[in-house]
Amino acid sequence: MAEVAIVASAFGAQAIWRDGHAAWSRTARRAGAQAFEVRRELMDDAQVQPEALRALGLALAGEGLWRVWSTPDSLYGEDGALDEAALSAAVAAGRALGARFVKLQLGGFSGDAHAARLAALLEQLGARTGEAGDGPRVVVENGQLEQGGKLAQFIDLFNALRDGGAGGVIAMTFDIGNWQWPGEPPLLAAAALAPHVEYIHCKAVAGEGARRFVTAPADDDPLCRAALALLPGHVPRGIEFPFDPARVADAAAHYVEWLAAA
Repeated sequence: MAEVAIVASAFGAQAIWRDGHAAWSRTARRAGAQAFEVRRELMDDAQVQPEALRALGLALAGEGLWRVWSTPDSLYGEDGALDEAALSAAVAAGRALGARFVKLQLGGFSGDAHAARLAALLEQLGARTGEAGDGPRVVVENGQLEQGGKLAQFIDLFNALRDGGAGGVIAMTFDIGNWQWPGEPPLLAAAALAPHVEYIHCKAVAGEGARRFVTAPADDDPLCRAALALLPGHVPRGIEFPFDPARVADAAAHYVEWLAAA
């Protein structure tokens, strides 16, 4: 059975803005989740100060939940350069929260991984690289935009890190649904990137083009099940689709059980 994280947005962005992340931690734990993903875009500036993040981390830990820190910032800027400020800020926030993972978008990576500098900066920041270290593990996620959402970018990234002597310094959050926005085949991506995946986001997608939207997968969802079969079975899986607001607690419990066993 895989560990399951509930992404804060599953409870609804308005609910998180209104109540704060900690208010939903007990619902997550009672649903059977082992982790909670905290979202920077659902917090104001006061909530991301170090003391506030430490307090939130302690509240989530008090419910027995380990933490993921998620930021919409990207590891690489639009010019392809390593964004050292974004990485440093993300790791610092993750450390304050006591996070296991710090998740960024890939961004404008275009061939030069700046491997030596990335490895040195991660060491300086106290991030966990591979099996070494006790700090947060940096993972990059495939996003919904062309930039940072193409399979070739991720293949090139991990190859460049390997060739630069920095293989394994970062890993990947594989979002099953996000591949569909830039038109990439999720199962091909899963087969190609599985060795680098340490965290999975699960969602279904409905609609087409600009009318595409995230939805809960059916219990027999063929894409989610096929992708999970190709990806590492021991890594944590995150619920990143909205729960039915009329029955949040029941829906959370159902999907935690479903995703753990899928």
